[in-house]
This record gives sequence, C-alpha cells and structure tokens, in this order.
Amino acid sequence: MATHFVIDGLKAAIDGKEILKGINLEIKGGEIHAIMGPNGTGKSTLASALMGHPKYEVTEGTAVLNGDDILEMGVDERALAGLFLAMQYPSEIPGVTNSDFLRSALNARRGEGNEISLIKFIRQMEGKMKELEMNPEFAHRYLNEGFSGGEKKRNEILQMMLLDPKIVVLDEIDSGLDIDALRIVSNGVNAMRSEDRGFLIITHYQRLLNYITPDFVHVMMQGRIVKSGGPELAERLENEGYDWVKEELGIVDETVGQA
Repeated sequence: MATHFVIDGLKAAIDGKEILKGINLEIKGGEIHAIMGPNGTGKSTLASALMGHPKYEVTEGTAVLNGDDILEMGVDERALAGLFLAMQYPSEIPGVTNSDFLRSALNARRGEGNEISLIKFIRQMEGKMKELEMNPEFAHRYLNEGFSGGEKKRNEILQMMLLDPKIVVLDEIDSGLDIDALRIVSNGVNAMRSEDRGFLIITHYQRLLNYITPDFVHVMMQGRIVKSGGPELAERLENEGYDWVKEELGIVDETVGQA
C-alpha cells in the first residue's frame, strides 16, 4: 500500500496555551514537504506533537497514517506504525552503545521471531555508516555521548536509514551543520526518497533545500499553514524574508510562543 499521511485540523497546546491552531497537511509517498516560518510559529511543536511528546497536549484533530490515527497511539506504537522523527537536539544516553540501540530499535520494528541476525545487522550498519562517512568507531560509543552537533545529526539519519520508516519528520536537521556535514546528511535523505516514504522537513533556511529539493513548501505563522507553493517559494523567502507574506495576509504578530 502506498504511503499516505493526512493531518487534519490538528490543534495542540502547552501549559494550557494553544500553539497549533489547526494544521492541515497531506503527504503522499514519494513527496517531500518543507515547512518554513519565523521563530515561534509552532514548527517544532508540530514535530513533537506528531511524535507524542508528553509536554504537548493535542486538543483537536487527527493524523492518519495509512488508515490509522497515530494520535491515538503511544510513542512506541507511532514508531512501529512507520513514523520517524529526527530531532533538532538528540539526547545523549550514556551506557547504551550506538550499535546496541540501533539493533534493539530495528528488532522492535521487525517484531518477535523476525529479529535480524547480528552478522546481517553489522553489515547493514557498517554499509550505511560508510555512506554517511561516519567513523566506524561510533558504532561502539555510547549513544550521542560526546558527539558533535554534526555527528548527532548524521546519527539521526543513520537511524532513519536502518529503520526504513514510512513518514520521516526532520526537525531542523540542518542546524549546526557545516557545508560538508550538510551535504552528507542531505545525500542520506535523498538516498531514501521512495514512493513508499514521505518527508516533512522543518527548516529555517533555503540552504538545506539547495541539497534536498522539496515538492511542496509551506509557510507557517500563528500556528497555522498560511501559504503553500513549490521550491520557488523557499527561494523567495530566502531573498525577501517573511514580511511580504504578513502583508499579503494581514498578519500583525506572527509568533505563538513556540518554535
């Protein structure tokens, strides 16, 4: 079945303050959607709410992935359903090696009785690490502990490549990356483009979209998607900023208090 993800009327709040005020978005397999917008408009809140972060309360709406509303699932169930979030600030987990974490996550996706053999896993992991130009030693280091910002982001893409999700949400995966790391991370994403997989990329900058060409670009303000277009929309935002969008839509204060 071709991947199909529909967000309908999604509203979410934090500490009683509404941040997302009705997000509507449809992502089909093979499509890359980019969400851009000024700081404080709810972009990262959208990513966290979709993945089930307990800090955010979904108050209304649905997010249906291949016929199932993921908002009714626990975080682990959302991952098993095929949702993947590459975080802006990945956590460090001392005591758990990168390889042990990745193998456990992969086996959880595959299910009991279908676990991957150690040899096959090592071959897959080493192959993907080579594609991402990662030092093989990182497999045996504790998860993200002592990793630079760029190394953490590459590790997020490594997880994505091994877990083979249906919908990938990249929350400012480009932040803190130098040009070489940006190229490598982008190549990893482009290698995963497929009719069975859709992407939602949250970014502030056009530079990421120079490496990953989106099919659709959406502008988010005041907790809503207020404008959509093609790649040319991102280029105009890069050149002219957001003031013209605010003027066009009569928006005075675009922030809602969260990224």
